[in-house]
Amino acid sequence: MKHCQKILILDDEEALRAIIAQRLKRKGYEIIEAGTAEEGLSLLKDTLIDAVLLDIRLPDGDGLILLPMIKQLQPDLQVVMLTGNGSIESAIEAMKLGAYDYLTKPCNLSELEITLQKALEKQKLLLENTGLRQAVKRQTPELKIIAESAPMLALLDMTRKVAQTDASVLIQGESGVGKELIAQAIHRCSSRVNRPWVPVNAGAIPETLIESELFGHEKGAFTGAGSQKIGLVEMADNGTLFLDEIGEMPLSIQVKLLRFLESGEFRRVGDTRLRQVDVRIVAATNRDLLQEINHGRFREDLFYRLNGLTLIVPPLRERREDILPLIKQFLEIQNKNKLLYNDYVLLPETSEQLLNYNFPGNVRELFHLIERGQILSIGGRITPKDIWGNSEQVLKTAHSSDSEVEFFDIFRGNQYPSIEDVEKNYILATLKRLKGNKTQAATILGISVRNLYRKLQSYGVVE
Repeated sequence: MKHCQKILILDDEEALRAIIAQRLKRKGYEIIEAGTAEEGLSLLKDTLIDAVLLDIRLPDGDGLILLPMIKQLQPDLQVVMLTGNGSIESAIEAMKLGAYDYLTKPCNLSELEITLQKALEKQKLLLENTGLRQAVKRQTPELKIIAESAPMLALLDMTRKVAQTDASVLIQGESGVGKELIAQAIHRCSSRVNRPWVPVNAGAIPETLIESELFGHEKGAFTGAGSQKIGLVEMADNGTLFLDEIGEMPLSIQVKLLRFLESGEFRRVGDTRLRQVDVRIVAATNRDLLQEINHGRFREDLFYRLNGLTLIVPPLRERREDILPLIKQFLEIQNKNKLLYNDYVLLPETSEQLLNYNFPGNVRELFHLIERGQILSIGGRITPKDIWGNSEQVLKTAHSSDSEVEFFDIFRGNQYPSIEDVEKNYILATLKRLKGNKTQAATILGISVRNLYRKLQSYGVVE
């Protein structure tokens, strides 16, 4: 779907605005009009614009004073100045202040079209260069995906192929396996790499706010909406929108999301005007969505719309060849950045025990355990005791950049309880430590409050 470029005509002559708007609309541009400096600045604060046609004389301001303010709000925006009293001095001043070009009224509309087209080409180049720099910054060791096992090599091969399409992608896998890394890889390997990457955690936004967060709202749309707001969907225009924990999304919003996926059109809350964007959707979930459909918690039509291409990230216990390389990568990053104060190595017996562990928390748990080992080790040599503590039962707390999580030692020789039992004990012990505070527990556990309530109900321990 083609991106409709937005042009702001900021001129107090209503008749001239109408003539220019009519001509440009026929060329496929989306036109926004304003007659005063105040109105124009208000629009630019809340609306992403591709180019501005700016009158040098406005009822409430001078265009040459307004120009730097516009460039500060949206630096890559291209501005074409318009005036009925052109002079060499004002033209030179406008160019110094960052204007793309300068036209005298009454404008030759063909000349204006050509000038505007060139301005938009320059804006596109600037955005691509900015995006490229951001993409290079994203190529950090932390984002490198370790894949030495057959399942992960197959997944990455499929990821590269999927990235070359514009189809919606559904990424499935247990908590902590690295679904967001795969989503980022899809974006970085796609033609949209220089465009926005906008991640959204559907389980972390309150149900009453999620529509506004996704689609934006108009001023006064609801109590507390003191100004217009651009939604995440609009911010992701021409780029990738990553919907994490899609299974947590309320049914009422699933309907609106389905309509958007089918047409690319949406309305801000409190607005009657349809808007259109070009966004690639990548969604992720740790739930069985077919089971959610059977329980009436997820729409079947949305599932099949999202499920154009499916990638399944294998749990760590099914890709044991990746465990030691992942540890090596993690230690190299820690050693390089000196986040702690030693260079660290695993003793052979430590590696052997980790290779035999089932990792119910997957890669996230692995990193927490290694970090615990670093903190407790002596001289940088990480022993089994540093990681597991007492082989019978040890409480251990590990810290990460994302959250603080408590893990309980379940390493008893080579005998493991079921993953379901591990998860249940883990959740109940965390809740007990927090004296029943479900909001704090959900944050520490890395799940939504709704998901926590569902799990507690299944254990028969929720009020």
